[in-house]
Amino acid sequence: MKKKNLSAKKKIRNFYFKKLYDPRIKRVYLSFKKKISDHISNSFCVAVSGGADSMALAFLAKCYSLKNKKKIYFFIVDHKLRKKSTLEAKLVKTKLKLFNIKTDILTIKKVKKKSNLQSFARENRYKLIINKSLNKKIDTILTAHHKDDLLENFFIRLLRGSGLKGLSSFGNIKSKIKFDDKISIVRPLLDITKNDLRYISKNTFNFKIDDPSNNDENFMRVKVRKLVSKLEEDGLSFDKFKKTLNNLNKSNFAIDFYVKKNINDNSNFLSLNNTVILSVNFFDQPNEVVFRSFSEIIQKVGKKNYYSRGAKVENLINYLSSNKNMEKKTLSGCIIEKFEKSVIISPEIK
Repeated sequence: MKKKNLSAKKKIRNFYFKKLYDPRIKRVYLSFKKKISDHISNSFCVAVSGGADSMALAFLAKCYSLKNKKKIYFFIVDHKLRKKSTLEAKLVKTKLKLFNIKTDILTIKKVKKKSNLQSFARENRYKLIINKSLNKKIDTILTAHHKDDLLENFFIRLLRGSGLKGLSSFGNIKSKIKFDDKISIVRPLLDITKNDLRYISKNTFNFKIDDPSNNDENFMRVKVRKLVSKLEEDGLSFDKFKKTLNNLNKSNFAIDFYVKKNINDNSNFLSLNNTVILSVNFFDQPNEVVFRSFSEIIQKVGKKNYYSRGAKVENLINYLSSNKNMEKKTLSGCIIEKFEKSVIISPEIK
């Protein structure tokens, strides 16, 4: 390697490592390092939006990759929901390149979507990053979800009527991608405040993109953010909330145990044609166990990113449990049919 390249490489390393002398940045980095050390095996990637949270994550991840010689990728998603989204994506890419961070811009195909824009953008953002990760054999995706997000997501799910699983699942540092368990999503900043991440972003790259939707009260997240702020003024603390979340997680873990047992004991997976046969005992379990077991199998066979809507799953389970002569049904890319006392779930042929 030429002396000029060695000098540039050393300069970059010095930039990152000197920033870690800052006590506040060092404290967050040590927490980040502890959280991901057990979850990073080979290569990993970072989802960068350009906001202060993700820029801070990009800095922390780059430090970790330099110190531990890990292969790292950075992905920016151009969601096409704002006129300036493409320009912003290119701006983030150019800025990070100055700090020796190479990024790929992944573009969501522009479609007309008027309702639930944030959920639409989030779902498609994950799809693009997951597909790119599979292509590059990446097994871990880091996201910048932080302590404030944890509170907000809990109340958003509560207001939407989520059950135990939905209320507790976001608090997990690591979760598997359901349709392909080769990839995990890791959230190493769940104990870090947004203010800490803003501080890191400002004192390292000194650059961020401000999303105007963060102040638009037409979005539920903005309304919930203000609600959480008011509750904190009235005595809600993160420590109290975390205790509640931990208790919910314990209950959820117990149910998951019986869900796995039901799937193992009462279903037969035929890998040759990706078909599952359910025995009559599969449905002879508590309602929540049957619901989750059935949802997981539908998702696995249909190879979807997310579970089917709860109401559709419940209606289908009730139909299967009845004594009616059943016609073939379809749900989330699956064909469901009853054969004597068994139920056969197979993928739709496209």
